[in-house]
Amino acid sequence: MSRVGKNPIQLPKGVEISLGEMITVKGPLGSLTQKAPANVKVSVDAGVVSFEAADESIQANAMSGTLRALLNNMVNGVSKGFEKKLNLVGVGYRAQAQGDSLNLSLGFSHPVVHNMPVGVKAETPTQTEIVIKGIDRQKVGQVAADVRAYRPPEPYKGKGVRYSDEVVVLKETKKK
Repeated sequence: MSRVGKNPIQLPKGVEISLGEMITVKGPLGSLTQKAPANVKVSVDAGVVSFEAADESIQANAMSGTLRALLNNMVNGVSKGFEKKLNLVGVGYRAQAQGDSLNLSLGFSHPVVHNMPVGVKAETPTQTEIVIKGIDRQKVGQVAADVRAYRPPEPYKGKGVRYSDEVVVLKETKKK
């Protein structure tokens, strides 16, 4: 069986899980749902969620670990939430959060407006920092990647939108 799938999930206080065709996880920050695959058995006993492959196939083994990782992310999302931090590096690069949209000034001739999907919020503690928060890990990561894609860091001066923990290796300029 999958090594990841063997590990049970401990449910924190205030988090409930309901099983069926769709697996629903409810917590203090909201609720998330996930379609349950037919080849994985999920059981809940006294706040501990365990996973088991329904048969001996490779697909069932793989899906047990995948479902365990997805449900663990759902439990962490509804209890703590997820966030991604982005930094703007460059002269005149600015960000401003207004309601459900993020206004970016990235050196283009026009401002870039990125509309946030439902369940994801953006905050700008300073003009050059963006914090994207939400309960769905996939959505938070995708929004951060979309914002970074407007102006990824370039390799000569390092200007652009980058993750706060990203290291950009600068190239040396061409010599005559």
